[in-house]
Amino acid sequence: MSTIISFSQERILYKKIDTIKLFLEVYKPDNFTNNKKYPAIVFFFGGGWNKGNIKQFEPHAKYFSKRGAISFLVDYRVTQRHQSTPFESLKDAKSAIRFIRENASKYQIDVNKIVASGGSAGGHLAAATAVIEKYNEKTDNRTISSKPNALVLFNPALDNGPGGVGYERVNNDYQNFSPFHNITSNTPPTLILTGTNDNLIPVEMITAYQQKMLDTDNRCDVKFYEGKKHGFFNYNKFKNYKNTIVEVDDFLKSLKFLNTAPLIKIK
Repeated sequence: MSTIISFSQERILYKKIDTIKLFLEVYKPDNFTNNKKYPAIVFFFGGGWNKGNIKQFEPHAKYFSKRGAISFLVDYRVTQRHQSTPFESLKDAKSAIRFIRENASKYQIDVNKIVASGGSAGGHLAAATAVIEKYNEKTDNRTISSKPNALVLFNPALDNGPGGVGYERVNNDYQNFSPFHNITSNTPPTLILTGTNDNLIPVEMITAYQQKMLDTDNRCDVKFYEGKKHGFFNYNKFKNYKNTIVEVDDFLKSLKFLNTAPLIKIK
């Protein structure tokens, strides 16, 4: 494949809160066909629930659309743009998954093959859509599940308890906000990709999360990247981007979310 140059085919308003409008950008497979259902992968950008934008995962969305998935880039409320808290960010993430589920027929999505993905705080949001019961928008249709069918997490902020990421923002609400503290026996199969020299996400935390997942009979694959720091997977660190894309591709193939066709060439 030559350099990825596709553009999102659609920009969808998925939520409005007062004057705030939140959108999804959609990337469909090149040979998108009517009357066929596709897997979906939903990306949440990082930035500590404070900042960031959907451009972070645009290369990932373009790649996986070419692999046959409908890719979504989710905008959500962050402090710098919306004077919001991490709790609003999580409400928006859950609203986005619900919107995609509720409109699955319209967008030709296989409701059994929805993947939530993200990096850092976005990784937290992806994981939290699967395990956190609290923090739902009042206008959401709560009969629609916010739970994805699989998780792909890039150096995710999974422990928000004392000593964890963001504890000073959520304080004692961490017990209802932190994925590490809310793992259940039916948590979706999970892939975690992280660096061993990450100053925010300790190796010990990821190892403890994986063990807790395994202890509750869940699948949790972890790939450690030796010496890599926080944000190592971004497109501007191209070798790392490429290596992690291959891992994610293999994981999704193992779940039969993607077909086993050869990987497209990444340049």
